[in-house]
Amino acid sequence: MTTIERTNRWRHAFVVVLVTSSVGVYTERPSILLASIIGVAYAAYPLLTPKPTVDLALSRTVSDESPEHGDPVRVTVTVRNTGTRTVADLRLIDGVPPLLPVTDGSARQTATLRPGGSATVRYTVTAKHGFHRFEPATAIVHDISGGKRIQTSITAADASVNTLDCSVDVRTVRRRTHRSGGVATAATSGRGIEFYQTRAYQRGDPANRIDWRRFARTGELTTVEHRAPRQSSVVLCLDARAKSVRSARPNEPDAVAYSVAAATELLSVLLEEGYRVGIAVIGPEFAWLPPATGREHHEQAVQLLETHRVRGSTQADTRRETADRSEQLHALFRQGDAEVMLFTPLLDDFGVTAVRQCEANGRTVTVISPDSTTRETLGGNLARIERRNRVQSLRESQIPVCDWTPGDPIVWTERSAR
Repeated sequence: MTTIERTNRWRHAFVVVLVTSSVGVYTERPSILLASIIGVAYAAYPLLTPKPTVDLALSRTVSDESPEHGDPVRVTVTVRNTGTRTVADLRLIDGVPPLLPVTDGSARQTATLRPGGSATVRYTVTAKHGFHRFEPATAIVHDISGGKRIQTSITAADASVNTLDCSVDVRTVRRRTHRSGGVATAATSGRGIEFYQTRAYQRGDPANRIDWRRFARTGELTTVEHRAPRQSSVVLCLDARAKSVRSARPNEPDAVAYSVAAATELLSVLLEEGYRVGIAVIGPEFAWLPPATGREHHEQAVQLLETHRVRGSTQADTRRETADRSEQLHALFRQGDAEVMLFTPLLDDFGVTAVRQCEANGRTVTVISPDSTTRETLGGNLARIERRNRVQSLRESQIPVCDWTPGDPIVWTERSAR
């Protein structure tokens, strides 16, 4: 998007012209009247200056495209003037991903670029869990008089790096879903190899399903039915309420962003294991994607999760969520009998309540809780103790809880299930 506007930098020249000419006429002194010509020249200068052109190309490189959590990543951005005119005043702001803090250098640069000239910006960000996308850089160009300003967005070239993938290390979480892998048996008949029942022969039944031994023995035609295999279903339920948008310290991703990073990685792991995976989001509005498999479903699930990774919170959101969260949970329970994996920071009683309701509705539930508390303040210590008590309460009820510290791998210990 490109916008053009006047800066009114020379508007004081009009005041000078008005004052000097008025004084010259009033006092009948030609010398003062002639002095106003200087103001006229200043006022006309930005009107005669041609509009600046913006023909810029951007390229970006990083020191590591798949860093570990907490690793420093060096970013180098080069902007080149591909036009035929000099860019007198360029101000460049790179589109740093919102959840990656700049720890060294600056993502801003000012320069004057002749045709074919270039300028380079270097800065360092600290990698955090998740898939991070660089936004287009913002270029602000002034003409030589400073009277006109053009602001535009520049997207990096195809060969440039536009994303950073700092994935979560998932090791043993799949042991806590279904013990039998991604396929479960159904309580209905169909194609399969496990015997289910026999019934009276019906016209049109396949000949290979007739019990010929019984027919030879008794003369009765019966049909053998087998138990149909069915893929197990898992719903990744994200707690994206305003109360969960909390971070341990400033310039850190919040608990919802970490939950999205973990859920995105688990989505890939479970699909590879043969599970049918769905997405549910509890927040200002209930979002639902039914369990399924395949590449297209994976892309839809990732897109749904990403829309809740970076968001603000308002008091209106909090009040609306308090009234709607029970209704949203019931909407989840109406979607079938899939196992639920709940991603919540357990900063309030919602996570415990949701687990209890899942159990009451016959759902197998597992909790993955990113720790966004801190020891640095009195309030942070209180929140940490309350969260620890909730984790312990769920474990005493035989609910598997993964108490996950972002930066560490997701590993399920024996203590997680006690």
